[in-house]
Amino acid sequence: MNKKELENSIIENYQRDEQMMVFIFAQWCVNNDFDPIELYTRAYPNQVANDALKQAIELTVPKEEAGTIANETMLNVLSLYGNDDLAFIVTKKMGYDKK
Repeated sequence: MNKKELENSIIENYQRDEQMMVFIFAQWCVNNDFDPIELYTRAYPNQVANDALKQAIELTVPKEEAGTIANETMLNVLSLYGNDDLAFIVTKKMGYDKK
């Protein structure tokens, strides 16, 4: 594998993993009766149209059919991808931050 192929592979893996992070966020929202678009828009008001989030929402299942996503897992996943603003909003929704 040459350098360019390696770079492309790394980028593709990151994008696939990032899509999984967005899906986990969307499913966590569904599981907890939150609107993922509303929370995302609060965190990132300048990114109203997010295709990855819309695609992830389409893949979610009703909370009765979904597995549990622990709050700590959700925060760790957001942190891993540097979504600090979204993690702040999610933390408030979790009730960890009573402000």
